[in-house]
Amino acid sequence: MFHTVRKSNQREYSNDEVSAAIARDQDETISSSYIWYLRSGQRDNPTLRHLTALARFFGVPAAYFFDDEATERVEAELALLTAMKDAGVRDVALRAAGLSPASLRTIYDVIARVSELEATAPKTPESQ
Repeated sequence: MFHTVRKSNQREYSNDEVSAAIARDQDETISSSYIWYLRSGQRDNPTLRHLTALARFFGVPAAYFFDDEATERVEAELALLTAMKDAGVRDVALRAAGLSPASLRTIYDVIARVSELEATAPKTPESQ
């Protein structure tokens, strides 16, 4: 979630920022060092209270962290939202509403691949 859900300036949230926001907005305590332990895999059995707080912060259901189907659905939705930030993709994204998570992932993958191809293509006078 740290790599996907970002601040308005597109910078990744720090562990300290997440910890502080959870304390401020949810009146829940989770230390930045504990978040780091979870992220680095040094802790792997967080409490439901911590999972719920992290899920609320990132705007996902708590099931995201332990239900593969929920994870796939949320990641597909987040990928679509990321794609929608590009004005040229909005029409495609709006038409994709209601499609399955697998279809949404496919659409995102196609868009990402085309973006990669365009980034590596030599610039011609017509494309500038």
